Amino acid sequence: MTSTTKNISTITAAAGRAIAVGIALAGLTAGLVGAGTSAASAHEAGSLSLRGGDDDPPGDDDGGHSGDDDGTHSGGGDDDRVIVTGRCSSGAGWKLKVKTDDGRLEVEGEVDSNVAGQRWRWALRHNGSVSDRGVSTTTARSGSFEVERRMVNLAGTDRVVFRAVHDGQACRGVVNY
Repeated sequence: MTSTTKNISTITAAAGRAIAVGIALAGLTAGLVGAGTSAASAHEAGSLSLRGGDDDPPGDDDGGHSGDDDGTHSGGGDDDRVIVTGRCSSGAGWKLKVKTDDGRLEVEGEVDSNVAGQRWRWALRHNGSVSDRGVSTTTARSGSFEVERRMVNLAGTDRVVFRAVHDGQACRGVVNY
């Protein structure tokens, strides 16, 4: 396979994945709003963005927002990264990033409450099974914490769910990748 054919194949696969994820999230968001759920539940669906280039550094304190009013990210490149952001039930923000790396999924979940010292219980699910869980504490500088794990990239669509809970406040992000 020539490098041009390989590049076209890579771009085509990334575009197909982007369209599929966009359609799935649009349906999810429409279903949440159409079902008469609360605005907090509708926000739980998050905002979708595909982006390339540099990623946020660990412990960034922008709460998953790059200054855009709608909370979405923007950027160029042909990277296959998917970033979803949203609001938790009581005002904190969450971010879920999924990308491929050496044939595996690199998953990063983040919560930004802007309050240092909070202990959050979190879980990462992959296709319905708990992949990992733990407890993290928001850091002093940013009031956020971040969890990064690598998962097997299964055939077909992988569903990754990040959930974090603190004192009744719940954050939940989903990426179908």
